[in-house]
Amino acid sequence: MQCPHYDAGRCHSCTLLEIDYPTQVLDKERHVAALLAPVLADKSADRSTAGSTALSTDLSTGSALTWLPPVRSAESAFRNKAKMVVSGTVAEPVLGILDRAGHGVDLTDCGLYPDALHASFAPLAAFVTRANLEPYQVSGVGKRAQQRGELKYLLVTLSPDGELMVRFVLRSQEAIARIRKHLASLQADLPALAVASANIQPAHAAVLEGDLEIPLTERTTLPMRIDDITLDLRPQSFFQTNTAVATELYRQASAWVSELNPRSVWDLYCGVGGFALHCAAPGRVVTGIEISAEAVAAASGTVEKLRDGAGAARFRDVTFAAGDATAFAIGPEAPELPEMVIVNPPRRGIGADLAQWLEASGIEHVLYSSCNATTLARDLAAMPSLRPVRARLLDMFPQTSHYEVLVLLERA
Repeated sequence: MQCPHYDAGRCHSCTLLEIDYPTQVLDKERHVAALLAPVLADKSADRSTAGSTALSTDLSTGSALTWLPPVRSAESAFRNKAKMVVSGTVAEPVLGILDRAGHGVDLTDCGLYPDALHASFAPLAAFVTRANLEPYQVSGVGKRAQQRGELKYLLVTLSPDGELMVRFVLRSQEAIARIRKHLASLQADLPALAVASANIQPAHAAVLEGDLEIPLTERTTLPMRIDDITLDLRPQSFFQTNTAVATELYRQASAWVSELNPRSVWDLYCGVGGFALHCAAPGRVVTGIEISAEAVAAASGTVEKLRDGAGAARFRDVTFAAGDATAFAIGPEAPELPEMVIVNPPRRGIGADLAQWLEASGIEHVLYSSCNATTLARDLAAMPSLRPVRARLLDMFPQTSHYEVLVLLERA
């Protein structure tokens, strides 16, 4: 992918842009294999069965862990979400990022965004001017630093069906009335706009959004259609930024779960229910646990709709609850153990407490979806009885060193 911003030194977010894409994917495969190799060797040494303790790290022929072919992404135009810093002035807003000197860099033509996102930026910039939304800025340093302006970010999400969710991240509620007054004009200029909200983030800190979300449209959820399941996405809910690769992630998880056919599954860190709903089956009890109440509300709304459809039996025993994944599993009121657990934690991993509980639980299978192979390797080392038997790299983030990896664990 050629990028004029990278070539000019204005943006280096795509750190691997100078490496051809097939090599990027191969390097990521080698990276995760190298991180997991010591863990696999330790697990082999701990096994009581006869056999060699040296495990091959070859991606296609390793005897203990079978690597499936990687899922590759489109090299460009794959992101479904734009996080645009708003700088400049009311008359001439700049949507993009800030450089090291704090000056705005226009990234409305960024190659990572599809055409539908590109087309939204000009109407949004015009709306900033029309609604008199002063871009947020800070002058001075330390105790003399002074904040002015209201609009910090525009967060724009594109659904698979071409609809948009726009979130205005504001310093305060001062501009809400003006946004409401002019919102109809934005909807006229941007017909794909389905959901709009304002997020209030008053702190001057490296925090993208605050706790308070104010709906601005009648609709409050964006439908994200993945195969035969449409997930409801609320403004403060997480969704993978690469819809095509996320689709393959859920397909692979569903295939492995279907093969094992567990009667009960826990989906910990379930988000808006992607894994839980794609792994549901008639007679299978699936419980999703997620710390975000917004995400749980979205997942619960999705499953209610699915129960009204033709495949109602598949989703009859799917439930979601808000709570901490570790506290749910190890707490005194935890329900009967499931036959399988799915974990999809943030970059920090599942942590020592949950890993130790899974190790001692006796649960036969764990499906671990990780966006950070370093913490994945650490967590696997804490679960020596659960050995990786299948894995697949999914390149969710082309042009960067990040990726997703799905690993099926089986109790030895």
